[in-house]
Amino acid sequence: MRKTDAHILVFDSGIGGLGVADCIRRMLPAATLGYVADTAGFPYGAMSDEALVTRVLTVLEHAIGRLRPDMVVIACNTASTLALSALRSRHDLPFIGCVPPLKWAASVSATRQIGLLATPATVDRPYLTALMQEHGQGCTLHAHGARHLAGYAEAVFRGETVLVEAVRAELGILATTPDIDAVALGCTHYGRLLPWLRQAMSRSVAWLDPAEAVARQTARIAITTGATAAPDSLPRPVPCWAQTVFMTGAAPDEGTRQSWAAEGFPKWQPLDIASA
Repeated sequence: MRKTDAHILVFDSGIGGLGVADCIRRMLPAATLGYVADTAGFPYGAMSDEALVTRVLTVLEHAIGRLRPDMVVIACNTASTLALSALRSRHDLPFIGCVPPLKWAASVSATRQIGLLATPATVDRPYLTALMQEHGQGCTLHAHGARHLAGYAEAVFRGETVLVEAVRAELGILATTPDIDAVALGCTHYGRLLPWLRQAMSRSVAWLDPAEAVARQTARIAITTGATAAPDSLPRPVPCWAQTVFMTGAAPDEGTRQSWAAEGFPKWQPLDIASA
């Protein structure tokens, strides 16, 4: 892989994109990463489609105008599904989205019974039918919308205690359908809960986190769109927003800031979309 020093902005409603950011950092060590967390809008699953699209467009138009990244990673399934087309039509830069890894689940399932663990908003959207028709490979999909798991992931990040029993209660039919042997994670927050999910399920299941696949796509696009540097060229100036998390909500407390720093984002700034 050629060296790339792309300036990449990762976007999510909260901490869900951190797994994607970590994978990007490993694949593109010369890239600059910044992060936008729409904490004032979390959780996105509580919004109507129209309100969510308006929200995502507003936050990212403000962030892009202020920060001028080379590319943006939408590390949120719901935002990718609803707002990606509108974002691409409004901005002349690459956007990388994420979708539930149903193709991956179908490819590894021996029983042909696959699960999807997502938010209710993702499970209720018709695009899942199209995904299964294109990538399902004859598998049966068992989809469950968990109402509280994204919040549990945020709690774990803040250092709070989350019980395995609480996570188990969020698994619905995935815990009671015995033939499911692969579960696609349809919310990027859920990667944070993988140790809890593995304990919560009484049988062996492959839990499939899309973070690495999203990062691979980001790396491919970074290399093919010109945001690259030859090995002997001078490095581009690092933007002032490198390693910064921008939040639309309240300032994080000291413990939460330390958690962000441990994930590669030691700097914090507010993102005031009211002035957008």
